[in-house]
Amino acid sequence: MRKSFSVVALSLLVSQYSLAGEATNTAVGGGVGGALGSVVGQAMGGSTGAAIGAGVGGAAGGAMTAKSGKKTESAIGAGLGAAGGQVIGNSVGGSTGGLIGAGVGGAAGGAIGNNMADDNDHHDSGYKHKNKYKNKHKHKHDD
Repeated sequence: MRKSFSVVALSLLVSQYSLAGEATNTAVGGGVGGALGSVVGQAMGGSTGAAIGAGVGGAAGGAMTAKSGKKTESAIGAGLGAAGGQVIGNSVGGSTGGLIGAGVGGAAGGAIGNNMADDNDHHDSGYKHKNKYKNKHKHKHDD
């Protein structure tokens, strides 16, 4: 219980300062969601529950903090990153390593998913390029 309270307190402190950019917001959301999901899953179902909880929490955090056109990719990236980080961290450093791995994996996966998403903004200025040499080789007949 003490660990989950410190994770919640840390997430509240960190979330106030995550205004740098949209990838940063998604990374923070995925990381905090993955860490919180890992804590809840560990309490409910051991290491398997921690991995599932980290994946679900990371996906939820990544989707909630992403821009509307990038929610799916951010959720997939954060969920997979948090679950993978939980499994690898748990095998390397036990439950504390799993918690850290879920946070870092969710943050990295959320940021990568957000950056890889197509936001349908193709930077088109609306200017149509006209071919000024279109009639350059027009043949004229001298009749």
